[in-house]
Amino acid sequence: MASLEGPTWLEKLEEQLDVDVDWMDPEYIKNMPIKPHDQTSNQLLVNIELYRASNADLLQQVAKELKDEGWLAVYTRTAVLLCKKNIDYISGRVLLQTLPSKAYDTQATVDHARLYDKEFARVGIGRDRYCIKIPATGPALNAAKILSEEGIATLGTAVFGLPQAIACSQAGCLYISPYYNENRAHSDLSLWPDVQDPAREHPNSPRMIQIIETYKRLHEETGKEQPFVKLASFLSAKEAMAAAEMGCHSATIPYTVLDQLAKLKYDGSEQPGAGVPKPSHPYKNPGPTPARLAELAKTDPLTANWDGVLASTSIDYLADQGAELDKAIAGDPIAANRLAEALKIFVGDDENGETSSRKKCEEAIAQV
Repeated sequence: MASLEGPTWLEKLEEQLDVDVDWMDPEYIKNMPIKPHDQTSNQLLVNIELYRASNADLLQQVAKELKDEGWLAVYTRTAVLLCKKNIDYISGRVLLQTLPSKAYDTQATVDHARLYDKEFARVGIGRDRYCIKIPATGPALNAAKILSEEGIATLGTAVFGLPQAIACSQAGCLYISPYYNENRAHSDLSLWPDVQDPAREHPNSPRMIQIIETYKRLHEETGKEQPFVKLASFLSAKEAMAAAEMGCHSATIPYTVLDQLAKLKYDGSEQPGAGVPKPSHPYKNPGPTPARLAELAKTDPLTANWDGVLASTSIDYLADQGAELDKAIAGDPIAANRLAEALKIFVGDDENGETSSRKKCEEAIAQV
């Protein structure tokens, strides 16, 4: 019988990668048993905060200040102020996402990111303490390249395949967030591959390993920094532990899974993979892919009759407004469908996402 003494899964995971919190409630974050590195978010999470009674006065004050500048100005300033509530409870960066409804509009994506940049500067949060999430489409990653060159850190989000990851590298992204599970699985568990050993058995693990190994190779061959892999979209504590074994730099974890991790006592003899301490840098003198996972890189359970050929790193995926990337995504039904679904969910409706937030901000302006 395992002893109840010793570290929790959450504490052990923090030894193996950087644990981030994918939630914006300051009361939750400040009371976490560990101090998270980054605080991530998306349109769904910002929308939850906009509708909290505790943020009603904040939203109304911003609407009063910016009533003549439209809903997006109100939304952006409020989202930044919500992040400011958490900045002292984390050690790294706060992250906000550009409009998913403009994921195929380069200029609109640049403009929204610059507005975030302006608002962060206004509240005294420097560029070393925030990062802008950019949907990994061809046009939006062209925006990420512009922003990266301006010194605004970006994260390529909604990554579902290697071509998107390579394009994020070409755009100069600081991070990428592949989604381990598709967005729909969070509301329809019949779509969730709830396997015992996710690192080996989850159908998305091979793609994760391909991305990490490609970044290691690019770093070695070019000497250029590659995006750090911040894995997202977890449904279980086992999946979060698998992220560490696969070699992810960080994992951004919802509060439901963080709570699971904090309640489980760690017993290495019961873990399917060995827990390796996180390196000081994921691509400088990296260790090899664990032997029990190495063969996965040569497979792709998500692609029927896969030919074994990985996406080429010599293709300029950003050329012609990302035409090559969008072509590669269109040629991969899994990536195409899951990206479209993610954007649809983030745009949302009258009760969720960007659409609901716009409605809430417009109502606040009307009340001024």
